[in-house]
Amino acid sequence: MILAVANTKGGVGKTTLAFLISVARARAGRDVWLVDGDPQGSASTAATVRADGGREPILACSAYPDARALGIQLRRQASKFEDIVIDVGGRDTEALRVALVLADTVLIPVQPRGLDIWALGAIASLVEGARSTRDGLRALAVINLADPGISADNTDAVAALADFSAFEVLTTQLVRRKAFAAAAAHGMGIDELSPGDPKAVSELEALVSIVYAYDSNRGTL
Repeated sequence: MILAVANTKGGVGKTTLAFLISVARARAGRDVWLVDGDPQGSASTAATVRADGGREPILACSAYPDARALGIQLRRQASKFEDIVIDVGGRDTEALRVALVLADTVLIPVQPRGLDIWALGAIASLVEGARSTRDGLRALAVINLADPGISADNTDAVAALADFSAFEVLTTQLVRRKAFAAAAAHGMGIDELSPGDPKAVSELEALVSIVYAYDSNRGTL
């Protein structure tokens, strides 16, 4: 399965999620390839920190911020891996557009803030454009960096997301927790962090379970 973690809005935590999902799948015994399509290269840095720290399994990771190289390498090497996770976005780039055309699923992290919701029109249009090129792209929007507990912002964000027909809005949410950023910064999976955060572990496990519970070709259970 090819999963793109993307948004045209920066600061939504897409790189952290892409890395943590990759590690979670690798630790579950999957053959994973993390592809960094963001010029900032943060996902590649996290993978390097993991390798330098001697943590197993080491993630296969490649950086292709150039759209043409990204497309060529994905087509050539996709069959070598069970799971491919692509970190792209932060703005509308050709690399993001290529990733949407080649991905089976796109995961769109969204902060529960007005400016982030208003900016969703751009990624919604790109998703619809990709679907006009290929069939079967599944788009999942997830509230990330959510407020803890019951929050009007969280509730309002879910309601606003429902207005975008391009996305399926996931019921699971990820709360703004230090553990997520700390784990990625140290090249760790969320369940490798010490001291651990059981709530963070549970939230990421729920997200990974939902994302990978569907047939990658049909988008059905």
